[in-house]
Amino acid sequence: MPTPPFPGGPRPTPGMRPRRSPVPQDEAKQFESLRASLLFCPKCQTATPARERLLLVLPTGNLYEYVCAQCGTSTGSKTDQAQGESLIVP
Repeated sequence: MPTPPFPGGPRPTPGMRPRRSPVPQDEAKQFESLRASLLFCPKCQTATPARERLLLVLPTGNLYEYVCAQCGTSTGSKTDQAQGESLIVP
């Protein structure tokens, strides 16, 4: 005889965890900006320390380039969104 269904829906499988509540806003702010410390370099053929270099200052934010600390090859880029009003002096 089959077992009756689990009250409230299907029976959870072993190892499943209950869903967490959404992260509060103050905790979410700590993940707004991330900096890469190691990136894969195509020239060195391994993950190497990366240096973040400001490439362009744009009205929408700053464009950064990541370069390999060992050979100087470009390994990636990121754009930070503008954090509010910026002052532009002619």
